[in-house]
Amino acid sequence: MTDAPLIRADLHNHSYYSPDSIASPEQLLRRAKARGIDVLAVTDHDTTRGGLVAQELAAKSFPELRVIVGEEVRTRDGEILGLFLSEEVPRGLSAEETLARIKAQGGVAGAPHPYDAFRSGLNPQVLERIAPELDFIEGLNARMVLSSHNRRAVEFAELHGLPTSAASDAHSPREVGRAYAEMPDFATAAEFVESLRKGRLRGRLSSPLIHLISRYAKTRRLLGWKPPA
Repeated sequence: MTDAPLIRADLHNHSYYSPDSIASPEQLLRRAKARGIDVLAVTDHDTTRGGLVAQELAAKSFPELRVIVGEEVRTRDGEILGLFLSEEVPRGLSAEETLARIKAQGGVAGAPHPYDAFRSGLNPQVLERIAPELDFIEGLNARMVLSSHNRRAVEFAELHGLPTSAASDAHSPREVGRAYAEMPDFATAAEFVESLRKGRLRGRLSSPLIHLISRYAKTRRLLGWKPPA
């Protein structure tokens, strides 16, 4: 660890630009502020829209909060988390092509909720294949149903010399700040990765019932609700 002041970074969250979330970007920011989060990554499914909206709102109304624009990309091999993005990465590519597109725009890439049998995390074979190209592994995801899956992620990260991140994986305002990385501050994507290496994972799992919120969000989309354009 370092003697420098530490910040709290919640590194994987969803606004209602993801079809399984009910949280507006503003609600995410308000909750993050209330929970003492300094850096919030907004990482909607297959779009950077929520992150861009949240970043603009933070600049105007929440200057004490820093927003990382990200995307949780559905690849042919499972999901990959891209952070510090300026362009959307299309879904449906291979894991390798997705990683290349994230890196080409100066972003960093991680494996969200690996080993999660209930969601589309990367399977062990794919993780092994792309480990040299990953920048981090999500070691604490508050939406994991089984804590053993988080432990396996940490073990994989340690085996491959990768830093670990922590995230609420919020799909509703109340979830924000449930899990976060306590880490030294950073200014760039490269510094972010090095800060993660010096950080600690904080937080705990949400109730499995929290997944009912995502089911409700999907249902209202099917009934015609749409987020602002």
